[in-house]
Amino acid sequence: MSALEFEIHATDGDARTGLVRLPRGEIRTPAFMPVGTAATVKAMMPESVRATGADVILGNTYHLMLRPGAERIDRLGGLHRFMDWSRPILTDSGGFQVMSLSALRKMSEEGVVFRSHIDGSEHRLTPERSIEIQRLLGSDIQMVLDECVALPASDAVVEKALALSTRWAKRSKAAFGDQAGQGRALFGIVQGGTNPVLRRRSAAELIEIGFDGYAIGGLAVGEGHEAMIATLAETTPALPRQRPRYLMGVGKPRDLVEAVARGVDMFDCVLPTRSGRNGQAFVRTGTLNLKNARHADDPSPLDPACGCPACTRFSRAYLHHLIRSGEILGAMLLTWHNLQYYQDLMEGLRGAVAGGTFAAFRAAFHAATGGEGEAPSG
Repeated sequence: MSALEFEIHATDGDARTGLVRLPRGEIRTPAFMPVGTAATVKAMMPESVRATGADVILGNTYHLMLRPGAERIDRLGGLHRFMDWSRPILTDSGGFQVMSLSALRKMSEEGVVFRSHIDGSEHRLTPERSIEIQRLLGSDIQMVLDECVALPASDAVVEKALALSTRWAKRSKAAFGDQAGQGRALFGIVQGGTNPVLRRRSAAELIEIGFDGYAIGGLAVGEGHEAMIATLAETTPALPRQRPRYLMGVGKPRDLVEAVARGVDMFDCVLPTRSGRNGQAFVRTGTLNLKNARHADDPSPLDPACGCPACTRFSRAYLHHLIRSGEILGAMLLTWHNLQYYQDLMEGLRGAVAGGTFAAFRAAFHAATGGEGEAPSG
């Protein structure tokens, strides 16, 4: 029996809107999950993250297992209490970070042995250990351990990683055990690179194992926007209609709009928070770099259609000053704005699907941004 319930409330073409229900709360879909890598959404207080409209956040198994440690978080009452976030938390399995951050790693059927990017200490991550860490953290949605291949890669390399990921998915589910009784869910991760045959094979193998939801992994790893969208078009129809679909690590606003058009329900990405810390803001007509001198004398708001504190209380000139001066407040305000922008985009997408106006919303979005990024005004 699953602790997760998923309702589809409306569809418009392949786009859909609905609710993921978990004991700790409901997640409105399409949903964007702010990334709280190390038990914090960088530069944000938990109540500020919630104020943007976020229903769920993401935590990172790799980083939390290294510091402060899953066992320590468990002793302190679990991740929700540790970071003062009472709503759902999804944790990734740590596999992507092991592959991307650890220069010294050794793969085997059993798992991965790697050295920490923090202090060089040796660690071992298996499907069973990944699930154990996520259990200790107390996350509401857990992910299976998989092998993610950087693209481009040969079909032989991708197929080998897919086969290993399927075997690890079986072990992850066995390790997950009866956690559904504790209000927790487990998602499988579809792999297969940009090869549609391999993607469909991976989906079929995961469906046979059976999961509460299905993530689409191994994208936004070098293949480019068009290849990613083409892969989604082949992958989402192969996934169960009545289970949530989660596109991992994506992405730019146009990626989100086009993924929703192809039936994706959930997203996460570091882009809005990382961009905010680097002085970049997503607005409804494009992306602004607040470091640029042209903003130094501009008294206008960052985005007049946005209700966040950066837009309602301060000018572009002030935000430019903060960023150029290296003031922490600049990173805080732009991070808040970018997260608000992403949540406003999700709200707009949900409303468009529910109202049967998704095609018009999508066209207006691309017209306003030149196809590169943000949401239409109004």
